[in-house]
Amino acid sequence: MIDISGVCEPRFVAVREALAASLDEHDVGASAAVYLDGEPVVDLWGGYADADRSIGWERDTLTGVNSTTKNMTALCALVLADRGLIDLSAPVAAYWPAFAAAGKEGVLVRHVLSHTAGLPQLPGPTVVEDLYDWENVTAGLAAQAPEWEPGTAAGYHALTFGFLVGEIVRRVTGRSLGEFFAEEVAKPLGADFHIGLAAEHDHRVAPLIAPASLTDEYAAGPPPGPDGARREIIGAAIRVKDVNSPAWRRAHLPAVNGFGNARSVALVQSVLANGGTAGGVRLLSPRGCEPAWQEVFSGEDRVLGTPMSWTAGFGRFGNTFGWGGWGGSLVASDPDARMTVAYVMNQMIDRERQEDNRGLEIIMAAYSGLH
Repeated sequence: MIDISGVCEPRFVAVREALAASLDEHDVGASAAVYLDGEPVVDLWGGYADADRSIGWERDTLTGVNSTTKNMTALCALVLADRGLIDLSAPVAAYWPAFAAAGKEGVLVRHVLSHTAGLPQLPGPTVVEDLYDWENVTAGLAAQAPEWEPGTAAGYHALTFGFLVGEIVRRVTGRSLGEFFAEEVAKPLGADFHIGLAAEHDHRVAPLIAPASLTDEYAAGPPPGPDGARREIIGAAIRVKDVNSPAWRRAHLPAVNGFGNARSVALVQSVLANGGTAGGVRLLSPRGCEPAWQEVFSGEDRVLGTPMSWTAGFGRFGNTFGWGGWGGSLVASDPDARMTVAYVMNQMIDRERQEDNRGLEIIMAAYSGLH
């Protein structure tokens, strides 16, 4: 059995057991956290920060959580909406005039947040380094025509989500999304989560480990559709080696390059499950939280090839909302139970070749502690 460190209230012992089982069977290093009523009831970690299993996973170990970052980016938009600085029902062009080009004058902020804006593809980057040029990518998106009538269909905006939401935030606040998150969310909460990571934190990073039998050339991509065919990826293919590079850590990619651990992910997202506060800090009003779980779109997602319920920034699954990242990280919030559960790891699993229930097992274990 791998040693697990941290704290766990007795009624949530099943979470400790689920994390232990995952570390014994699948994981190299991982963390799990549960927040209830905005306070931590589970904060656990164990295993190793490296593939050689020579460096322990510590309390302050960070790792790339890929698309779990989208939860943080969406929260920033909801905070600004709650402050009256962004209207979710307003056209994006109200904040970003050039965006009205090519038939996008009717694209609303809520369309961007709910993956229904019709811009699931990047405008043309062909290598990962092109993603680091914010001005060029956002100018390309502003000039692009939507693939469908905005609001009528959904297609997961894997990378474009961060550029679109991030540019709205930048134009409203004068700050990059990463800066806004750091100053207005992470700092007041004391959350160790970073969108774009400063070099001073590099020594704490647990690199992501490619799925078993694959190398760090393993690349992200949309899952095959119902007919088994993949939607063609236009633009940059992101590999494990890219996510593990210093250039990626420094970049500003608010859809995908957040760094944290289960504690920091759960702490930040617990704000939305707990009426706008966590740890006694209020970030937004109870009403300001509601768009996180109010459905904007329900139906087949054209990119994911599966039925999806999208809210303003999150996937909705029954009574819960949240999203996960390439390789396995995950966060889910339940506003009825006032609970948020997060799981963050370094060992990736390729869902096309192997079922990955690690995060789900942690979530189910957390629910067992409520009864």
